[in-house]
Amino acid sequence: MPGKNRKLTAAEKAEKKQRRETYMTIFINGKQKRVKRPQTIDGMDVEEFIRRNADPIWLHQNEMWEYINTGSDSADGEDCHEANSEEDRNFSW
Repeated sequence: MPGKNRKLTAAEKAEKKQRRETYMTIFINGKQKRVKRPQTIDGMDVEEFIRRNADPIWLHQNEMWEYINTGSDSADGEDCHEANSEEDRNFSW
């Protein structure tokens, strides 16, 4: 009959906690593998954090143009151009 497991020391507990925060366990081909967790900021992945918090100037400087919101509802921008042309026709000097 095997003996009881011993309690972990404070240093071992801290090391185990740090290891659990850094790595996660996944299954590959029926075996457990430890892989690094994806980076997160405030519980969100990095790309989601950037999409929510970055301003257009920062996105442009870092060449992340796909995240810049142009403000128009249409994807091709034609509706915005048509609205401007109607305003131009109704404008009088």
